[in-house]
Amino acid sequence: MKKVLWGLTKFSLYLLALLPFPVLYLLSDFCYYILYYVIKYRRHVVMPNLRNSFPKKSEEELRQIEKKYFKFLCDNILESFKMLTMTRREISRRFKFVNPEVVNQFLQQGRSVLLTGGHYGNWEWGNLSVKASFSNDVLVIYKPLQNVKFGEFMNAMRSRFGTTMVPMKLTLRKIVEHKNKTFVAVFVSDQTPTKDESQFFTKFLNQDTAVFLGVEKIAKVTGNPVIFCQIDRVRRGYYQATFTTLFEDPKQTADHEITITHTQKLESYIKAKPELWLWSHRRWKFKPEDLK
Repeated sequence: MKKVLWGLTKFSLYLLALLPFPVLYLLSDFCYYILYYVIKYRRHVVMPNLRNSFPKKSEEELRQIEKKYFKFLCDNILESFKMLTMTRREISRRFKFVNPEVVNQFLQQGRSVLLTGGHYGNWEWGNLSVKASFSNDVLVIYKPLQNVKFGEFMNAMRSRFGTTMVPMKLTLRKIVEHKNKTFVAVFVSDQTPTKDESQFFTKFLNQDTAVFLGVEKIAKVTGNPVIFCQIDRVRRGYYQATFTTLFEDPKQTADHEITITHTQKLESYIKAKPELWLWSHRRWKFKPEDLK
């Protein structure tokens, strides 16, 4: 029975992905109304996150951000499933890299690159677009979902153009396997560590925040340059990404310098357009004192 239901779910998602974008966005508008006003999906998570992150903003300002966020969330979810049917040409037309030469200069030197970013803008299209735009191997580091079947489905969709999906715990092993190749490794760096994984806290959006040290550890071991990828929504259904080199020689950095820098970089973009970040995620599950 479970296999039948999962088969029907996948078939329904494929039919959804066949819808033209104008129809998809009409459906998104309807989903926003249901999600925000009827179900009130995770509004008990979103508003406290916003209040704690922007204590100087009024309730009305926060409410407007919340509504914009839910509208974008619905777009983002449906756009992500659209990846099932999007061609390389279509994804390249709707998601453009402003300055790919920032990455290419290192690849042409035979140096692999560590790209870091966050759950900001359409990061799923971003992952797909990296492989559509660069000929080198692309490793996307991800945190496995609890639902194994859905996780496999998402990874199959993400890797349609040849991306290698790498579970977070196997990152170093996979990078060692690629030591004789020039590759691009993509990290979505605002994941929430568990209590056992939490080794470092930094100030992020006005709160003490546990962050993974994975990018920094890999960068210092390999010496690969660290580049931040900032995704911006130009208009509905169209995005652009800008690369910024954070560290060309990460082995020369101080402890936690890389982690603090890419975290602050993400924070600056969230403050500029807060509705494009994943506010419904329980990012602040615990505080430093909870680990004592």
